[in-house]
Amino acid sequence: MILLVAADKNWAIGRNGELLVRIPADHKRFRQLTEGGTVIFGRKTLMTLPQGQPLELRDNIVLSRDINFTVRGARMAHSVEEVLEMVKDLPQDRVFVVGGESIYRAFLPHCDTALVTCIDYRYQADAYFPNLDASDAWEKVEESDELTCFDLCYHYVTYRRTSPD
Repeated sequence: MILLVAADKNWAIGRNGELLVRIPADHKRFRQLTEGGTVIFGRKTLMTLPQGQPLELRDNIVLSRDINFTVRGARMAHSVEEVLEMVKDLPQDRVFVVGGESIYRAFLPHCDTALVTCIDYRYQADAYFPNLDASDAWEKVEESDELTCFDLCYHYVTYRRTSPD
């Protein structure tokens, strides 16, 4: 499975239930990477999507502790183990964990690749992704040239798991 995230210099990913910044080219990349695949996210992340609806052209799996929560167009799961069972026969390079913070932390041990949009800025935030640079279990294997969105600089980094956490 692949973790897909945009994080600032402090590995911050959100504030007050919203993304820190919207970068149109990054959203396009997200769409291109995930279309035709499976995306895994939490109920709170679902609520941040347009009209709070699942993403089109993808198999959506929503993880929620609320057993009564349902949404049309998505499969529901209530534990990490249940999600892992749902995706066990799928090509793992087409299964993407896309947030939020608690979902990333829960699935980090089960993923072998992280595609990170590294934003060259420090935002005020209340949600964070684990710092892969500080982990012996992950290594940076690829990095794009610097990109810009108006005056904001960012780049894409691929991390691979080198050992179990």
